[in-house]
Amino acid sequence: MSRQIKLIWDFRGPASAKTAEHHEIHLKEYITIEKLPINITGYEILNEMYAIAFMVVTDENMIAVRDTLKPHRGELYV
Repeated sequence: MSRQIKLIWDFRGPASAKTAEHHEIHLKEYITIEKLPINITGYEILNEMYAIAFMVVTDENMIAVRDTLKPHRGELYV
């Protein structure tokens, strides 16, 4: 089984929560357009000035998605 990698986009400032929520919509659109076998996306509000949006990909898709969408960072998803 291949590893799952959580690609993360960081948003800071007073509008970070809304921005992260909106960014997840675009991540879902990308998955649909590219017909990717990915179904884990989301956003988390960490505090009033910091939120993230994320997408979980497999090793096979990671490089293509990373190069196209330019996440800020990634980590292993467990």
